[in-house]
Amino acid sequence: MKIINTTNSHAELVANQLSNTDAILVETYSAGNTDVIFTQAPNHYELLITNKHRAIRQDEVEKIRTFFLKRKIDTSLIDQEKIQTLVCPTLIEMSIPIVK
Repeated sequence: MKIINTTNSHAELVANQLSNTDAILVETYSAGNTDVIFTQAPNHYELLITNKHRAIRQDEVEKIRTFFLKRKIDTSLIDQEKIQTLVCPTLIEMSIPIVK
């Protein structure tokens, strides 16, 4: 699975998230039919994974989580045991709190 940054194609979504939430960074990514919105805020990171065509597979979730934990999330600031995940068939939200 290849994860591609598509932030430039979603300028309006990024601008809305930055102006209406506590986010300091918003980026969008595509992994085929699966889209990911990555958000960094002062107290947490968020990953929103969606697929409008089918249920999201567990192996996709693991690959996406691994990608962001290696490349975008400062793992020294988080407790991986405190990651909260909300699961629906075509939508998964991960909230990753920053430990102070």
